[in-house]
Amino acid sequence: MPTSMNLSLTDELREFVNSRAGDGGLYSTPSEYLRDLIRRDMETQGVVRHVKEGLADIKAGRFSDKSILDIADED
Repeated sequence: MPTSMNLSLTDELREFVNSRAGDGGLYSTPSEYLRDLIRRDMETQGVVRHVKEGLADIKAGRFSDKSILDIADED
């Protein structure tokens, strides 16, 4: 169930958000724009987490000398 959240923006940020929504904008409403930004940030954080896990694997010696194409051909 959707809930409301209030936030304070500077005039400059408010104008920018409003320019992205409504007539001529990519989004129907400011809320739609902000929800999309949050979803994208969540996706980015997921990618960052996977990269960090991969780096930890490399540091621990868990890696392969095979190329991604070699690995794909094994299936």
